[in-house]
Amino acid sequence: MVAELGFDNASWAHRMLALAVDWLACIAIVVAVVGSYKTSQSFSLGILGAFVVESAILTATVGGSFGQIATRLRVVRVDGDRRPLDLVRAFARQILVALFVPPLVFRPDGRGLHDLAVGTATVTLATYRDLVHTEGER
Repeated sequence: MVAELGFDNASWAHRMLALAVDWLACIAIVVAVVGSYKTSQSFSLGILGAFVVESAILTATVGGSFGQIATRLRVVRVDGDRRPLDLVRAFARQILVALFVPPLVFRPDGRGLHDLAVGTATVTLATYRDLVHTEGER
């Protein structure tokens, strides 16, 4: 739980499911562009690049990557602002996720280094809706 804000983070398992959905979608995109599945370093880098671009752009525009949207998760700012992240912070967050270590190093409240660096948390859609509803009442 993000104690200072009073809302729960999405579970680690739920976030890993979203990451798996993102990764499979990015493999499909790269296969569609390249024409077939190849086990090469450039193919793998293409998948990673597609993941960073896709997830950053969608996080900045709709509040979550394709996998997060599909699994009913959203990325929210912890400063109380309910708008999606700006594009620069969304790219910074996703580059840190791509480094793989920041998501594995996290605080007791569940926020990884990538979230701490840009001031975000990953929450369920129900929590997101509660946050937006609460904001609308102010």
